[in-house]
Amino acid sequence: MTRAHQGRRLAAHEPADGRTNSLRPHTYEITFTGQAGPTLRALFDDCEVATGPESTTLTADLSDQAALAGLIQRITSLRLEIILVQLRARPPSRHPEP
Repeated sequence: MTRAHQGRRLAAHEPADGRTNSLRPHTYEITFTGQAGPTLRALFDDCEVATGPESTTLTADLSDQAALAGLIQRITSLRLEIILVQLRARPPSRHPEP
């Protein structure tokens, strides 16, 4: 449930003290065995899908750990075997964070 603070609703990523959270989504790559055909690709239309000779890799910008867990759950509910989950490195920021 979303927290309330002084009569307004806060987003789940907003700290309780009312400051905004400047965190950007993380880009994850999740690889599972097998080649995704058109039907399976359609189930992951919110991800970039790349197939190799023996595996498929999904790339997605995810807002938090709950979103990552949800995507992993979608994959495993289809009885697909995950072989790699990795965080893609971000390019260096042009502006240093305070």
